[in-house]
Amino acid sequence: MLVNQNKVNGLLGLASKAGKIVCGADATEEAIFKRKVFSIIIAEDASINTKEKFQKIANESRITCFVYGNIEQNSKAIGKKNKAVIAIKDKNFSEAICQIISGGEAIGQN
Repeated sequence: MLVNQNKVNGLLGLASKAGKIVCGADATEEAIFKRKVFSIIIAEDASINTKEKFQKIANESRITCFVYGNIEQNSKAIGKKNKAVIAIKDKNFSEAICQIISGGEAIGQN
């Protein structure tokens, strides 16, 4: 599990540096409604209201949504503080992260 978490955090960091993520509840919600989001990661320790809200929005918008990691780990991966919600705006980053979280083959493995 830790290996996969490190890979997800690495990809989140790369996506952040490339400007391919949006973080925070308000910015994520705005990006979803502008149809710029391919997947959402909600921290496990986010509030119940936040989880329910974004899971509902993701379901309605047909966006992949994961409850993964905690606020501290996810925020550190993207170089921010206290971010419970992260939206990925790039299809390739989104697919790679979703595949690792889902337990599929990780990037770079045969």
